[in-house]
Amino acid sequence: MNTAQSNAAGDRRERRFTLKLLTQIGIIFGICWISTCIERVLPFTLPASIIGMLLLLSLLLARLIKTEHIREKSDYLLGNLPFFFIPASVSIINYADVLRENLLALVVVCAVSLIATFAATVGAVRLTCRLLERGKRR
Repeated sequence: MNTAQSNAAGDRRERRFTLKLLTQIGIIFGICWISTCIERVLPFTLPASIIGMLLLLSLLLARLIKTEHIREKSDYLLGNLPFFFIPASVSIINYADVLRENLLALVVVCAVSLIATFAATVGAVRLTCRLLERGKRR
C-alpha cells in the first residue's frame, strides 16, 4: 500500500470516528432536549435530568439504543464529571454565613442521607446478586 492509499484509509477512519462521536453527542443531547420539553409540559415538578435518565434507561431497556451508540461520549462525560461540580462548589463561598447558621442541620441531613444511601446500595446489590443467582440456576 502506498502513502496516498494509507492517508486515504486514515482519513476515512478519522471521518467515521468523527461521525460516530457526533452521532453519540446528538443522541445524548437529543435526549436532554426532549427531557427539557417534557419537563415544561408536566403538571408537577420533576427535573429534566431525572426525566432524561429515565428516558435513556427506557430506550436502552427497549433496545432502541444500544450501549455502543453512547459509550464513548458518556465515558468521556463521566471521566470529566468533577469539572461540572467546580462552579457549584466555588459558589458555596458566597453563602458561608448561611452555612454557619445551619451547620448542625446540614451535618444531620448529610449523615442521614449518607446512611440511607449506603442502605439503599446494600439492598440493591443484594437484590442484584439474588437475581443473578436465580438466573444461573435456570
